[in-house]
Amino acid sequence: MPRYLDTRGRAHLSIAICDRCKKKRAYDDLVSDLNTPGLRVCKETCADLYDPWRLPARETEDITLDHPRPDEPLVVPAP
Repeated sequence: MPRYLDTRGRAHLSIAICDRCKKKRAYDDLVSDLNTPGLRVCKETCADLYDPWRLPARETEDITLDHPRPDEPLVVPAP
């Protein structure tokens, strides 16, 4: 059932939809998500720090070679 949202007296006179709970909210009630900054989520329920959808920080990988070969030219110069 549609519901009227009063946006009088706010900085933005627009309505937006929360990217998590899919509810209609005033644009000023949405904040950028901490985990995915492109998402706009509502302040009171979806933007908490103990969010179950929040992913852990990525760990850096160690991609160094164990036994690297020394660099040698592929073509031997002619004497």
